[in-house]
Amino acid sequence: MRVAAVPAAAGLLRRAFLGGAGAAAWALAAPAGAQSRPADMPSPALRFGVLPVGGTFESRRNWEPVLGDMGRAVGRPVASLSVLSYESLERAIARNQVDLAFLSGKLALDAVLQRRMRVVAEVERVEGRAAGHRAVLLARKAPPFDSLDALLAAPQRWRIARGDSRSVSGYIVPQAQLFLPHGIDIETRFVGEVIGTHQETALAVANGDADVATNNTTDLERFRQQFPVEAARLQVIWQSEPTPPAQIVVRTDWPRELQQRVQGFLLAYGRDPGPRGEPQREVLRALHAARGYRFADNSALLPVARLEHQLARQRALAGQWVSEEARRARLARLEAEHARQVRWLEQTESASKT
Repeated sequence: MRVAAVPAAAGLLRRAFLGGAGAAAWALAAPAGAQSRPADMPSPALRFGVLPVGGTFESRRNWEPVLGDMGRAVGRPVASLSVLSYESLERAIARNQVDLAFLSGKLALDAVLQRRMRVVAEVERVEGRAAGHRAVLLARKAPPFDSLDALLAAPQRWRIARGDSRSVSGYIVPQAQLFLPHGIDIETRFVGEVIGTHQETALAVANGDADVATNNTTDLERFRQQFPVEAARLQVIWQSEPTPPAQIVVRTDWPRELQQRVQGFLLAYGRDPGPRGEPQREVLRALHAARGYRFADNSALLPVARLEHQLARQRALAGQWVSEEARRARLARLEAEHARQVRWLEQTESASKT
């Protein structure tokens, strides 16, 4: 029986989730900057949704300065919506319980295609790191589970620690660029699996609870700083092409003026060349290893749509079908759906004004 688990060291930070069987609980934290906001600042608070970067509490702490500054800039308090799984954040967006969010990959794509959210900015990584932000596979340095060749030759002997199926670097990119091209389904070919955050998957391999883990270069660097002893046991055995950056999205039914205020705040964040901007730049480095946020609209999700299409197409080609005609019909539907997504994403500005 295949069971999701999390390393004991990480178990206090989250609850395991598998296959939609039960989403982690979420709660609205006190508005960032609430104590210092002007008395006449209107309520209710804007609800900012984000998945944990690193540990849950560390992530909330790192976001607090951004949300506090944002609240003062736009004239509304901003409260952190603390979630522990992709599923719970997706459900909160569907229920209109999120006003703006930091999303990547399929979560961002679905929110925009369902016309609930609109992209206003994306992460601009530090010069020289854009090409380095890639999905990676981690293994221990000690044999026998210590090489890509050994993994590809006998995946059924390995235990994998991976991200949720909506995670770009934790699932989509490794599946599309490595595993499926080698005839390996990440969900069925391994003897066991752990599903968790990037911090948890790295810990799983370091502590011997898994043999290989999906991760990414940015989170791996953060892991090395926080867990130097465990990180010293790990090595990178594969890395992907550069992955698409994450976006900040806002509700499409917001007043245009409020959307523009949030976007203006994000584009200016950390850009002050003087000492006043240094604390903001430090926050950006801690959160994203980034230099700031840059302008983006829904068309920024075109690379994500291509990745999703690539993955779906590879699954169709590798799957078993009752006839070749059925396979061709499935491929044709995938092409039509991808074309529809591209048209919608490319029409972003005209659509957002209607």
